[in-house]
Amino acid sequence: MSTVDTRQMSRDSLFVLAKIKVEGDLKGTEHRVKVRNLSSGGMMAEGNVKVVRGSLVTVELRNIGWVDGTVAWKQDDRFGIAFLENVDHKLVLAPPPPTSDIGKHSPRYVRPPLDTSGPEPSKLRKI
Repeated sequence: MSTVDTRQMSRDSLFVLAKIKVEGDLKGTEHRVKVRNLSSGGMMAEGNVKVVRGSLVTVELRNIGWVDGTVAWKQDDRFGIAFLENVDHKLVLAPPPPTSDIGKHSPRYVRPPLDTSGPEPSKLRKI
């Protein structure tokens, strides 16, 4: 295999999870895959999904939603997906937009502080 990269689009190496549906799957199963790299025109996914070159798929990407594509190549448990329309792949790396439920389902260490004023000096214990 050549070490020369002939792709024209810049891509980001990353590790995020995505959901994928394969057209023709009678059960409509959503599979979880690892996104190994992503560009505006496609992505490389890794997971135990039965696809062949040319399979039509739909991928749910964080902050973007469902994107249609086709399998461009497959090797072992990795495969490439060419999107039917370009996406803004930088959105996937952005933090999720704030919601009105912020903090309700998040662990305490990732929630914003409830009170940023700090304790009253008169209530601090002197050592």
